[in-house]
Amino acid sequence: MFRRRDHSKSLKRLAIMHHMKIQELISPLDNRYNLRVEDLANNFSESNLNKIRFEIEIDWIIFLSSQCGKNFKPLSSSAKKNLLKIRNSFDAKSSKRIKVIESRTNHDVKAVEYFIREEIKKFPNLKKYEYLVHFALTSEDVNSLSYAILLKEAKEIYLKKLDFLVKDLNSKSKSWSSLPLLARTHGQAASPTTLGKELKVFHQRLLRQKHILKKMKPLAKFGGATGNFHTLELSDAKVNWLSKTNKFLSSFGVEQNSITTQIEPHDGIAEIAHCIQRINNIIIDLDQDAWIYISNDIFKLKLKDGEVGSSTMPHKVNPIDFENSEGNLGISNSLMGFFAEKLPKSRLQRDLSDSTVLRNLGIGFAYSYLGITSCLDGLKKIQPNKEAAILELSNNWQVLSEAIQIVMKLEGYSDAYEEIKTLTRGQNINKDSYHELVENLQISSDSKDKLRKLTPLTYLGIASELAKSNI
Repeated sequence: MFRRRDHSKSLKRLAIMHHMKIQELISPLDNRYNLRVEDLANNFSESNLNKIRFEIEIDWIIFLSSQCGKNFKPLSSSAKKNLLKIRNSFDAKSSKRIKVIESRTNHDVKAVEYFIREEIKKFPNLKKYEYLVHFALTSEDVNSLSYAILLKEAKEIYLKKLDFLVKDLNSKSKSWSSLPLLARTHGQAASPTTLGKELKVFHQRLLRQKHILKKMKPLAKFGGATGNFHTLELSDAKVNWLSKTNKFLSSFGVEQNSITTQIEPHDGIAEIAHCIQRINNIIIDLDQDAWIYISNDIFKLKLKDGEVGSSTMPHKVNPIDFENSEGNLGISNSLMGFFAEKLPKSRLQRDLSDSTVLRNLGIGFAYSYLGITSCLDGLKKIQPNKEAAILELSNNWQVLSEAIQIVMKLEGYSDAYEEIKTLTRGQNINKDSYHELVENLQISSDSKDKLRKLTPLTYLGIASELAKSNI
């Protein structure tokens, strides 16, 4: 019993120490928001990057020996088995060993290569295949494919989170499809809409960008030191190396860019970055509108036990999720903009200025991912204040001036706009004054009947149908 209690205390101390350690890290992605971006963090971690590099190098040995001609020794079944055993053995210990080697080489890809050589030496029947480790490759071949794989997998994680937001907006747009809402253009009262239709706008915008992002594919190169397949061609000129490398990259679900310098020019990454910027901007637009609706009491925030709003004003419940979302999406925008601007540029056949930038791709993704998560949290807490929405509309009968103008034009009044402008602009129009205005119009009784039936709550066009549509 004593031992168990002591063990429990030890675990608790370790947990506290770990938590304290996390708090010492410089980035809030690694401390405050660590658990909220865990999936992306694992994907973009240096350990995962080295794991992918490691797997590419092993697979390349197997590919060369089995599919690339007589100049490469074919693998025996036992040798292939041992290579696959090495490939599948990568763990935290492997990652640490690579970092130790890198401290000596000052080259991360070379460190992976040397680690593989160490592992191969443990199996006597693999000795004769050691020459195939990193055969005819430049570091950029390995890195280009590695980052393409990272981005492909990151895109899947990111799109899954984005899809939650898209579906939530679609659900809310249908649920609130008929709830009348005073629209505002330039901040002024405008033709009525519904809350559901306004959310449908954001749903459709994000849905389109989701489809665009889903189709985007980061490219990779595998053509050697300056993109001309020198070493592969030299090793066996009879092999169609363009076809072979295409096949190899395809096995990872990555498309090859066959016309490059030493580096793949990163245009595909820039396209992804620009798309995420557009997604960020749409959600920022949503965040700001939600914030205004909360400020105007159109949305109420659901209360959560124990949650503090203002530190000094007890009555307040602040829209912090939408504010948090806006801020984090802004950081992502700055990074994504820089990625898109910087990465496609490289002096002559290559410089190394892209290397350190690529290492930060995960941060740009993570801040956007975090922004989406916070926006979702905000949407969970809001509920429409139907009474306030109806009251606001009921106090703005002047929004029916558009309807009056159209009815008058149908009756042949070419200057209807000017007439109604004179009668309504700057005027406090209520129900009574609206009906008085209609009665004084020189129009048919049928047209008057049509206008009499209208209210700010019913002049909604097809807003409700649009909100419920699957366009």
